[in-house]
Amino acid sequence: MSARQEELLNPELSLYREYTVGLLRRYFRMSIELGRLPSVLGREFFRSKVSSYRIHSFEDVVILVHDVDRCLSRLDTFSQSLIARVVLQEYSHEEAAAVIGCTRRTVVRRMPEALDKLSEIFLETGLLQVIGQARPAGRSRKKYEVEECQEGEIDGIGASA
Repeated sequence: MSARQEELLNPELSLYREYTVGLLRRYFRMSIELGRLPSVLGREFFRSKVSSYRIHSFEDVVILVHDVDRCLSRLDTFSQSLIARVVLQEYSHEEAAAVIGCTRRTVVRRMPEALDKLSEIFLETGLLQVIGQARPAGRSRKKYEVEECQEGEIDGIGASA
């Protein structure tokens, strides 16, 4: 087995798949709020309504969207396409396979690999926090417990907005 295959099969990275999907969905919402589609989907567009959920600042949203765009650009084209169709556009595996032009089996096999690679990139860049890592100094216990969520539902250190 090659080093690349061993890297893709790292069982520890599978623990981060849900967090990665949550961060990608948060990224998608924030990209829409900025008036642009995520880079893996294409063009800009402008909305007529603004959402009601809170964010720290406009600059934080721009930074998060830019950082996730850069992380996604480090993936191969096929992995980008898989993530765009299955996670961001919420296609089923069958629908994604038809759009991408491959078999359902390929989508099922390659999707976890793509998420694991993206999780690894998010961990390297600090967009995701290592599970079990001690909380940063200076954070109160109560605040840390509320902001510990990494799936993007709560603004916090895990999904670093």
